[in-house]
Parts: sequence; structure tokens; C-alpha cells
Amino acid sequence: MSDSGRGTEYYWCTRHHRVETQADVCPAMYVLGPYRSKSDAENALQSVQERNDAWDEEDRRWAGEER
Repeated sequence: MSDSGRGTEYYWCTRHHRVETQADVCPAMYVLGPYRSKSDAENALQSVQERNDAWDEEDRRWAGEER
């Protein structure tokens, strides 16, 4: 059975360090998301780190700071 039911959104709570749904989601200042699946929400911090690394690299290239 899939954990990505129709219409269900998942969030990663940075306060409780857990996946939450619309039924129990903390205030927006504490959550990342929404995500389509529980798995995506569980990996939210990794996704954020990868995105930040890519943006930092792009900033370095734009500024002419080749690695």
C-alpha cells in the first residue's frame, strides 16, 4: 500500500523531527513542505542541503570563483 494517498500532503517538522500530515501539522514556521510522499518529507533536510549546495556553487560560478 502506498503512503502517498490521493490529496495527502506530508511535512517535515523541524521542532519535533518527524513527518506530519495536515491533520497534525505544526505552525508553518516549524515545517518544510508540503511533500507528496512520506518518504520525501523524511528526506527533506537532505534535499534542502543538496539544493543549498547547488545554489552556493552557482553563486561561486556567477562571481567567478571557480573551485
